[in-house]
Amino acid sequence: MPLNEQPDWVDRVLLPDAGAQPCLDLGRPVDRAALRRAVVARQQVLAGAGMPRGGTVGLRMAPGAGFVTTLLAVWRGGAQAVLLDHRLTDAEVDAALEALRPQYLVTGEDGTPTALPGGRPATTDHVVVQLSSGSTGRSKAIGRTAADLERELDRYARLPEFPGRGERVVLLSSLVHVLGLVGGLLNALHSGAELVLPDRMTPAGVLAAVGRRDAPTTIIGVPFHAELLAGRKAPPPLPRLRRMIVAGELVRPGVAEAFTERYGVPLGTMYGMTETGVIATDPSGRLRPWLDPVHGMELSVADGELHIRMPDSPYLGQTDPTRWSEGLLHTRDAASLDPGTGRVTVHGRRDSQVSIGGLKVDLNEVEQTLTALPDVEEAVVLFHDGAIEAYVSGRDTGPERLRELLAERLAGYKLPRRMAVLPALPRTATGKLLRSAATLREHAAGHP
Repeated sequence: MPLNEQPDWVDRVLLPDAGAQPCLDLGRPVDRAALRRAVVARQQVLAGAGMPRGGTVGLRMAPGAGFVTTLLAVWRGGAQAVLLDHRLTDAEVDAALEALRPQYLVTGEDGTPTALPGGRPATTDHVVVQLSSGSTGRSKAIGRTAADLERELDRYARLPEFPGRGERVVLLSSLVHVLGLVGGLLNALHSGAELVLPDRMTPAGVLAAVGRRDAPTTIIGVPFHAELLAGRKAPPPLPRLRRMIVAGELVRPGVAEAFTERYGVPLGTMYGMTETGVIATDPSGRLRPWLDPVHGMELSVADGELHIRMPDSPYLGQTDPTRWSEGLLHTRDAASLDPGTGRVTVHGRRDSQVSIGGLKVDLNEVEQTLTALPDVEEAVVLFHDGAIEAYVSGRDTGPERLRELLAERLAGYKLPRRMAVLPALPRTATGKLLRSAATLREHAAGHP
């Protein structure tokens, strides 16, 4: 169905009622009636600026009330939203605008749209266009329809341990990426949970947000957030904290145990992709390392790579057949499926398998061995220019000592030829470790 002929799914799915129940806490509580009024008002502003049904609107806004109301207003007006992380550089935004050509760009909290020269109306029925996190290279433009989002919300609704009406979600993930957008914002609106964005993204700020109100609370973020919270000494009592759920990359060894020891609640995990949303979950951490596929997700493994049944390509423009072909999304993740239960274990990126002198090396194994060493906080291991390279952050341990410790645990051909120990490793806007060799080498050059 064309974008401008879709039913008003915002009112039907996200805001089916407009009562006094709190739905957002963005520094101040917002109830559903107030949110509905704000969305209608913002929609009138967009219409007054000329936004047509079937139009395209880029959003480059910080997380907050302005972003939420503008996004819902764009959808309610029958237009396509192109989400741009507000932390991107001007050069990155300019490149995205040149490629995607939205007709309007909204920046700032007031949501005033600016018409863009050469902008094009929507040519697909996607209601949202997102850019992948780009941890390994250039981001991909991915579109999702209202029906896609409704199916994903139905999958969340079938997870009994995921927050629902009368509960709170403290969201640490970005609103412009899939976990924060669907698992956080849209699911909270759909399920009746209250979405909380901390005033400050520090351990103290997050814990203050958790303890702000007496209601069962779940924290959603990435493993990096869990590590920060697990390192917090003497946190305040949080009797209403139920669990934390993380996604985006593999959890380092020992982090789940440290988090549970510190807070007395489980660290659950999820696996998903921008292309599909949530794929498999273990909200209570009981299955680790296995995950249960969500409702309606058809998974298979071929040559060690996880494939997902997907009738249509999620990518805008020409599709790379190594990513999607013949109704299958190629995740490029190495995985195993349990034939009895259907559960999946994700081992890491499939391109982590490299050949050194004819011998196979799994870079994930090298990376996990590194991160398990004393005084190592995080590590990225990659293959570049025919050699294994390691980039490590930690405390007072030089590369030669790390190499000695690794040599006690790994065969010689698996050892990195180059190793850099840095104060911290660069991350994407969503908190994932960057895995671009050029970026890491440039970062290391600044910290000889």
